[in-house]
Amino acid sequence: MEFDNRAAGRAIRSLRRERGLSQEVLSGFAGIARTHLTMIENGTKQANFETIWRIALALELRPSQLVEQIERECLAPGSTAADAKK
Repeated sequence: MEFDNRAAGRAIRSLRRERGLSQEVLSGFAGIARTHLTMIENGTKQANFETIWRIALALELRPSQLVEQIERECLAPGSTAADAKK
């Protein structure tokens, strides 16, 4: 399985929206720039492990839970990683 920036962004965006948080609020909780979060959610920037960790904690998740959610999104039909697996 390949890492898919867009799938990771979709997972983070979905979790953020489920919690009713704006990008401004989540990025503030995570200690990252809103523009950085926007690029991650759009799949144009790959988050490093520290950023994933910060975002997870800001979403009140364990980092492993966020990674698991990203993995699920990567395997979802239509994702680049799922297409590469075929």
